[in-house]
Amino acid sequence: MTTDTSDREIVISRVINAPRTRVWQAWADPQQLIKWWGPNGFTNTFESMDFRTGGVWKFIMHGPNGVDYPNTIVFTDIVENERIAYDHSGDDTEAMFQSVITLEDEGGGKTKVTLRAVFATAEERNKAGAEFGAVEGGKQTLGRLAALVESSQ
Repeated sequence: MTTDTSDREIVISRVINAPRTRVWQAWADPQQLIKWWGPNGFTNTFESMDFRTGGVWKFIMHGPNGVDYPNTIVFTDIVENERIAYDHSGDDTEAMFQSVITLEDEGGGKTKVTLRAVFATAEERNKAGAEFGAVEGGKQTLGRLAALVESSQ
C-alpha cells in the first residue's frame, strides 16, 4: 500500500522540444548542468559531482540577491534516459526533500520532464513555496534546461 503524499509534494512538468537522450545529457554532464541548473539569475559553483546511484553532488547556488545557498544531493536511483532520484539537503545533512525527475519520450523528438519533490510535511512544502519560490523556481529551471537543449540540436 502506498501512502498519499500529494499534500506535501511539488510537481512541475514541461515538454521540451528535444529528444530524451539530449535532455539526459544535460543532466548527466556537469559541464552542461552548470549552465542551466537553478532559477533565473542564479549561478552555481560545483564542489563535487558523482553522477551515479549512491553518488554525491555538492554545490553552492549563488542567488541574484548575493546570498549563497549550499546544497548536497545524494543520488538514490539513476536509470539512464528515464529517472533520477535523490535526497536533497541544504547546509546540514538532514534531507529537506526527496526528489524524482522523470524523462518521458513524447514522440516527435519531444521529452516530457517532470520534477517531483516530496517534503516531510505539508508545512515544509508550503514553506519551500512561500520562502524560496520553489514552484516558480522549478518552472524557471526547466525553462533554462529547455533553452539549452533546444538551442544545441
